[in-house]
Amino acid sequence: MKIIMLGAPGAGKGTQAKKIAGEYNIPHISTGDIFRANIKNGTELGMKAKTYMDQGLLVPDELVVDLVVDRVNQADCTDGYVLDGFPRTIPQAEALTEALKKLGQKVDYAIDVNVPDENIINRMSGRRACVGCGATYHMVYAPTKQEGICDTCGGELILRDDDKPETVGKRLNVYHEQTQPLIDYYTREGILHTVDGTIDIDDVFGAIVKLLEA
Repeated sequence: MKIIMLGAPGAGKGTQAKKIAGEYNIPHISTGDIFRANIKNGTELGMKAKTYMDQGLLVPDELVVDLVVDRVNQADCTDGYVLDGFPRTIPQAEALTEALKKLGQKVDYAIDVNVPDENIINRMSGRRACVGCGATYHMVYAPTKQEGICDTCGGELILRDDDKPETVGKRLNVYHEQTQPLIDYYTREGILHTVDGTIDIDDVFGAIVKLLEA
């Protein structure tokens, strides 16, 4: 069961990826984790990636695909995996398809957690983070006992720059430009499935399980 998660920033695809991984006992793979593991272990691919990251440059698609393919060929991926945050662009998707084809493999499902922009902006602008311990809350969905004060350490809560409506709006524009075309790509590949990401988290997961087990 090889799965790619799609969805805008804040749509909840990371949460669902973790739930899928737990339910089916397959690895949840994010490119950030792959980079960190390879750099920590001093692998050749990791060192190559680090030279770009140290300069504040994007790691080239070819290298990212090499890192992802290396990861999905490890023993714990025999029964499948959930890719979260990759691919982000059409060239990455095409390169991944080609690399997997050479190994006699293919992605089985591309799941799009669909949430309108307006909902995402409202959702993310309600997030609050503790300046002390970094714990995160939500004014509507996961409020603190005392407004503006962290339950864990009593620190002050702030709205992070990342979660400000104007920043979220910019990130969504980038998503629609670069990543939205992936929905058309995986539709053409015949593996795209869309779930409504505006409903309760557990109900979203229920809808995903239903389509995986159909």
